[in-house]
Amino acid sequence: MKSSITVRDRETGTLFEEKVYGKFFLELVYGTSFVSRFLAFLSAKFPAASKLYGWLQKQPKSQKKILPFLEKFNVDASEFALKPIEYTSFNDFFIRELKAEVRPLVSGPNVAVFPADARYLVFPDLSQVDGFYIKGKGFSVSTLLQQKESDYEAGSMVIARLCPTDYHRFHFPMDCIPGEAKLINGPLYSVNPIALRKHIEILNENKRMVTTLQTDAFGDVLFVEVGATCVGSIHQTYLSNSRCKKGEEKGYFEFGGSCVILLFKPGVIQFDTDLIDSSKEFIEMRGKLGQRLGESLLQMGHAST
Repeated sequence: MKSSITVRDRETGTLFEEKVYGKFFLELVYGTSFVSRFLAFLSAKFPAASKLYGWLQKQPKSQKKILPFLEKFNVDASEFALKPIEYTSFNDFFIRELKAEVRPLVSGPNVAVFPADARYLVFPDLSQVDGFYIKGKGFSVSTLLQQKESDYEAGSMVIARLCPTDYHRFHFPMDCIPGEAKLINGPLYSVNPIALRKHIEILNENKRMVTTLQTDAFGDVLFVEVGATCVGSIHQTYLSNSRCKKGEEKGYFEFGGSCVILLFKPGVIQFDTDLIDSSKEFIEMRGKLGQRLGESLLQMGHAST
């Protein structure tokens, strides 16, 4: 099974191989052997191990992991709101805030932006997608949402995969009125491509939260946070049923890798060309919070009439 992960940097357009936190564990657990399948089942179905590991990251002794982590994964500490030595634990560092000026937002009421620092895939028409991690295996929106039928089945989708090295707070991609976040319980498989290439159903099975965003420019948009191994905790920090501005914080993940999914109804958004082209090659695009995602087709239609 291929274990390397090739990603395209949006700012430079260059390809690079991602450094994977916990790569040995991922290759062991999501391999092809019976032992691997058994370990994957145990780690996902029985969250005690994830909870214990998460608890350990909150202990003061875990603070000593911060500086080696920054050096190994080339994380830019100058963007942090605090100095590395000011974080009281590794989890405290993991859920860090950034200086506001380091993530400028693309302006415009009809422009949607990236909701997080992440690796992005976009799909303009889900009905035309034939397996983006496993060839021949489709993605079920109705299973993801636990609905028999969904208006989003042939819509557009964004998958934003957050690595342990990323800033782990997520934000609203456009002006909106968000409803309450609905919890759908499930296991905690890894959402790293090493795992998804073997078991794409992970995105439909893992613990997740679904929020409907009422927007003027894009209609009703679904914002889905997907938990993963060592990320049982998804924290919502926004005020539901009140108007929120583009770029305002929605919540954060505690320690681990995780994933955000955006769902748009058909004919609503025009993704930027570079994102579409990279996604056609099934190469994730590394992007940052606030960068341009796409433009409202609804408002473009109004402007042309």
